[in-house]
Amino acid sequence: MSHASQTYDFSRPDLAYAELARDLAALLGGERDPTANAANTAALLYDALPRLNWAGFYLYKSGELVLGPFQGKPACVRIAIGKGVCGTAAARRETVLVEDVHAFPGHIACDSASNSEIVIPLVKGNELLGVLDLDSPDLARFTAADARGLEMLAAIFLDSLE
Repeated sequence: MSHASQTYDFSRPDLAYAELARDLAALLGGERDPTANAANTAALLYDALPRLNWAGFYLYKSGELVLGPFQGKPACVRIAIGKGVCGTAAARRETVLVEDVHAFPGHIACDSASNSEIVIPLVKGNELLGVLDLDSPDLARFTAADARGLEMLAAIFLDSLE
């Protein structure tokens, strides 16, 4: 199934994310492999969301976040829990939305073109599995509507990992 032709109208973000949720659920339906589902989730988000320069996963392994499937330029491979935006979201187990990464204490600059970032922690049961990380070259690219929508999409991804 091809989703590349689908365009989402983000002038109405709640509707766009609802459509994206439907498409992600269909894309992941019946598949249980975490690597395959993370790869397809990153690809769908990178293709669907405007003004991104990176979309992907860091997976929690041996006490740190390790680069997983993504779309965009090569990235930092390992991030300590509590460090940078990804490590902060993992430590807090809550979404962290940063309008200007250069003003974020301890920001880890994997790509100097990134100016804003949103990170959604991936928690199943009580277990931290990793984070979903999106970067944009635009300042203040991400909104509360993006946070809600991406949290919904992260839940669909987590549900695929039975």
